[in-house]
Amino acid sequence: MAGGVWGRARDAPVGALTLTALAEGIQASQGQPMRPPSKGPQPEHELEPETEPGGVAAISTAAQEPCSPPHAQEPAPEGPYQAPQSSWKEGTLADLALYTAACLEEAGFAGTQSTALTLSSALEAQGERLEDQVHALVLGLLAQVPSLAEGRPRRAALRVLSALALEHAQDVVWALLPCSLPLDGAAAELWRSLSRNQRVNGQVLVQLLWALKGAAGPELEALAATRALGEMLAVSGCVGATRGFYPHLLLVLVTQLHELARGGGARSPDTSKVLTPTHQGPPHSHASCTVEALKALLTGDGSRMVVTCMEQAGGWRRLVGAHTHLEGVLLLASAMVAHADHHLRGLFADLLPRLRSANDKQRLTAIAFFTGLLQSWPTARLLREEVILERLRAWQGDPEPTVRWLGLLGLGHLALNRRKVRHVSALLPALLGALGEGDARLVGAALGALRRLLLRPRAPVQLLSTELGPRLPPLLDDARDSVRASAVGLLGTLVRRGRGGLRVGLRGPLRRLVLKSLVPLLLCLHDPNLDASESSEWTLARCDHALRWGLLEEMVTVAHYDSPEALSLICHRMVHLYPSHVPRFLSQTQGYLRSPQDHLRRAASMLIGFLVYHTSPSHVNQDLVDSLFQDLGQLHSDPQPAVVAAAQVSSQQVALLAHTQGPRQRLRFPHLHLRPASPARPLPVYPDSLFCRRSVAGRWSCSAPG
Repeated sequence: MAGGVWGRARDAPVGALTLTALAEGIQASQGQPMRPPSKGPQPEHELEPETEPGGVAAISTAAQEPCSPPHAQEPAPEGPYQAPQSSWKEGTLADLALYTAACLEEAGFAGTQSTALTLSSALEAQGERLEDQVHALVLGLLAQVPSLAEGRPRRAALRVLSALALEHAQDVVWALLPCSLPLDGAAAELWRSLSRNQRVNGQVLVQLLWALKGAAGPELEALAATRALGEMLAVSGCVGATRGFYPHLLLVLVTQLHELARGGGARSPDTSKVLTPTHQGPPHSHASCTVEALKALLTGDGSRMVVTCMEQAGGWRRLVGAHTHLEGVLLLASAMVAHADHHLRGLFADLLPRLRSANDKQRLTAIAFFTGLLQSWPTARLLREEVILERLRAWQGDPEPTVRWLGLLGLGHLALNRRKVRHVSALLPALLGALGEGDARLVGAALGALRRLLLRPRAPVQLLSTELGPRLPPLLDDARDSVRASAVGLLGTLVRRGRGGLRVGLRGPLRRLVLKSLVPLLLCLHDPNLDASESSEWTLARCDHALRWGLLEEMVTVAHYDSPEALSLICHRMVHLYPSHVPRFLSQTQGYLRSPQDHLRRAASMLIGFLVYHTSPSHVNQDLVDSLFQDLGQLHSDPQPAVVAAAQVSSQQVALLAHTQGPRQRLRFPHLHLRPASPARPLPVYPDSLFCRRSVAGRWSCSAPG
């Protein structure tokens, strides 16, 4: 260190530390020779020459010796470290600051405040102001900290940084931020030292928060602030300093993830270089740094369960996804409702002004968080229910489908709070109207809310059966897998809740809805989508229990083994229980013959064959028989051999049915050679399916035997 100040502090008596001695240090920094104090009245010796201006800030060999009694000396760390280039003024200012802190500690005044006052007074004695030298002091400390020995010298340097941050936190933060990418050991140690000092950590965190909010320009500036926040929040006890702005900080970090996911900031061409961490592993992205800062913020506050829930549900991965960010926000809000309810009021209050933000990403993130927090009844009570309902209904008219989707989720949360069904008159029109939306998220949200509404006590089963009668059947055939599975599950829940009325033979809207949906449910058992097929199996089991069909074993066999024999028994029961519905069953099944999905065309052909076989000729009119012949005949040239084989067998059954009806039925297929009418038609025999069967072994990912 220039001037050998560590040696002077060790040789001179403690009382020799005066403002005059510090002024001599400043004079030495201005180029004047500086003499070390002698032991007694001897004259002072000349010191080694100062380094040239503009060169490297030299650290003398004496700088490696701490300002402490000889028996407490600690060796300096070894290694090939080279001090970074800095100006001569920065180096000498840092020397002066370290000398001041070390001598104060020797004198018994080791406080941050006393260091700041003494250093400021020393600079003022020579016409300098501390606030004008903060940037130079911080850079000088950053250059010298790696070369200082552990113990008193390094503590003195870190105490100087805290002393500067006590009065000039903004200047310290803006001086350190450009040096924090990449975040090497020296910069990380300075941030952590600021975090441990309870007198300054709150001020520094506030400045980093403002730096993060104001970083609308370069991405590297926001990344540096995020990395610094992560380092500080990871220190035990630092999160307590965020009291008063914890909700604001959390929302800023979550919103930043939305902006990063949607490409809110322009990536610098050098970003890939500066994001490489010091340890082995993949490069740190801006999003991953933000996620780590969020985890540190939650963990430091005692909300480790929130972090765990997010990890188990894949919430962190969703938060950084361009199309899944809002789902991640909903998961985070749900986890906080369950495990961090002490922050919900503050978050709710901080969200309200953001709901009208002109920034779309900030507004959507706020709406998602607001929606998720409505699951907490005490939090929702901060506003009158009428005000919340008005806002949620207004979102249903928003041109952005995402806003309408979040509004539907909010309506569901609000209506089902406190385990009671409330606001049905306001809830049902919005949910039923969303069933006709083109966005799968809106339809899924409405179906999910209706299902949860049915699970509550005193649910309006009769009303929903009437309203869903014309709306639900089309969704059972929806091309979107998630919508199809949710619609089938909703029907099962509706049957389960209305089981009492169905059991006593209630011929109301629910019974009509079940019979109208029976064919789609049977065909859905062959659905390649596992969620849809399992949901159909569960719903058919509910229908079997409610209507006492006694077909549970057959339905499970069809679902898992594609058994023609079990399907024949189901069709036999359908025809004999509901003979007047047979034409509808056949017409519904006929529509699936034109499906683009191979498995549906084959399953529909088989279902028609068994229905026709078990049907009395008097229950089917000539027009329907002609139509079935025509559509089945078109499948004789289908590209799938399994479909062709099934269609040929079913065509034979339709021809036999027409032949038994009498001479008026003139149906001609050149390849069909019909025998004279006989009392009993032969049972249709279908070849084994070429499609993959869903067995129990396959379902549980077990290898097949043999």
